[in-house]
Amino acid sequence: MFSAIIPAKNEEKSILAVLTTVLRLPVDYIILVLNGCTDQTLELARSIPDSRIHILFFSDPLGIDIPRAVGSLYARSLDVDGTLFIDGDMSGDIYQNLLSLITTVNSGVDVALTNCYPYITNRQKLANLVLKFRAKLNRELDLFKSLGLSTPTHGPHALSKRALLTIPSEAIAIPPLTLFWAKRLDLVIKVATSIPHQRLHSPRKHRGHARLIAETIIGDCLMGLALSQNLPSTRSLGKHQLLGYHPERRFDLLQTWEQSLKSRDIFYEQHVILPRTPVLACSSIINSSL
Repeated sequence: MFSAIIPAKNEEKSILAVLTTVLRLPVDYIILVLNGCTDQTLELARSIPDSRIHILFFSDPLGIDIPRAVGSLYARSLDVDGTLFIDGDMSGDIYQNLLSLITTVNSGVDVALTNCYPYITNRQKLANLVLKFRAKLNRELDLFKSLGLSTPTHGPHALSKRALLTIPSEAIAIPPLTLFWAKRLDLVIKVATSIPHQRLHSPRKHRGHARLIAETIIGDCLMGLALSQNLPSTRSLGKHQLLGYHPERRFDLLQTWEQSLKSRDIFYEQHVILPRTPVLACSSIINSSL
């Protein structure tokens, strides 16, 4: 069995296109992690009558990358053989690329990545700075020759059952740490496909967002570098603390979610909308989580 995890926050403009692509894939579960949505994303997702769609609904924003970890814990509870990660705004025609990621994991690879920067020689200064730290971490992990600039931070990727069971959920919530743990655990890591960033059709964001994303990724890479060198975890670069969106990551909710999955307690019941749930029951679940 294979699953697809789709984090989404206010993606009403793209969620149907993403689901249309994912529904064509050989997956048994489609796990939508909706967090902090104030638009029609939930209603649009529920308009598709497909029993594979499981919705994890959080009224509060979980913060960047935490939804991936939330979805991965749920996928693990379903005992899947692997899972695909694709963001809710990646509405491009990337079906074949996603299929390649699934096929690569099914062939025995534990971490299948996408190269989102192929054949680009001229990049903006901010992008170059981010890629410099990605390259530094991949070299530190002795993965640069095989991965280049590829990382779970950017683009669709997939994990095997072994990776889901052994990589800490906190590391999935900080994508460069996924690579650190995969290397430490001797997991098989491979670039499975290439998608130029423009083909993802992710919408352009404002400059302030781009700067915060860059700080987040660089800070994440600094944490990975510190771990690989057996140093205390840090996001410091000289006198600068590269926090970006990191303080918004709700590790507290991730921990609560992990505990609730084991006991199927009230927190679990408040946040899971299973397929074919009657509309009235679904409304009470949503209302109780607001």
